Amino acid sequence: MTTALAPVPLTLPASTDLATRPLRPDDAAAVAALIGACEVHDVGEELIEEADIVGDWQRPAFDLPTQSVGVFDGERLVAYAEVYKARWGDAAVHPAYRGRGIGTALAQWSQAVTARDGGALVGQPVPGDSPSERLLTALGYRALWTSWVLELPAGAVIAPQPLPQGYAVRPASGDADHRAAWVVNEDAFLEWSERERATFEEWAANVVNRPGYDDWQLRLAVDPAGEVVGMAFVIVSNRCAYVDKLAVRRDERGRGLARALLVDAFEAGRAHGGDRSELSTDSRTGALGLYEKVGMEVTSVWRHLAIDVSAPA
Repeated sequence: MTTALAPVPLTLPASTDLATRPLRPDDAAAVAALIGACEVHDVGEELIEEADIVGDWQRPAFDLPTQSVGVFDGERLVAYAEVYKARWGDAAVHPAYRGRGIGTALAQWSQAVTARDGGALVGQPVPGDSPSERLLTALGYRALWTSWVLELPAGAVIAPQPLPQGYAVRPASGDADHRAAWVVNEDAFLEWSERERATFEEWAANVVNRPGYDDWQLRLAVDPAGEVVGMAFVIVSNRCAYVDKLAVRRDERGRGLARALLVDAFEAGRAHGGDRSELSTDSRTGALGLYEKVGMEVTSVWRHLAIDVSAPA
């Protein structure tokens, strides 16, 4: 993305002897390590990996020099924030550096970036009942929805789901399949997600162009004519198979395709080293009960907190 916008400065408390600068592509590993340390502290397990950061940063609509900031203690990254499309924020402060006003400064920076880029609302995910949730709530943020990470414990399986006659589940193969999966995914999620449609390039940044991607990760449900009517995307990291995306075309629901895709994705992940399986869902989908019924258990709760942003004077 090419932009003429100047970076928004991050103003830290005067007592904080730390440096700030926009992030660079070679900071991805440090950001992943920072977020991982926060996740272990706040929810008990590391969920992030460097490929997640690289995927996010290669989205065409994201401009790293003007929509990100890092806080450094010497060479060590101790906090960061970013804002995507003047709406979607992420931020983290290392547990050892909390209580110094850095989180408040990052929240103010995120609001300023959102306003500069023409947004009216900015939000970010935070662990439930965490210092981050308490801080943002005190700053006037409100919860828009709740998300849950669920796990199918090691050794547990979901009962197989027979497919309707003539239907099949298979791995993706090439660009036409990738684009068909994108259409099904976006159509399904835009039924409840209040955002604009992602372009194929934006979607692909975190799927088929994600570092390490292979077509076995993208599972497709096809009808008797061979048309793609459902999709799942699975990532294996730290011996966990994580189903990052799962969608079925509206007119094909009620046939068991989502469950068949889920079983298939977990099996594919297991075949590639995933001893346990995870996914996440949120309160906008109404799917929590469905996953619990097949034996999945909630391991962490997250909230999307947001605040209205005023246009710059």
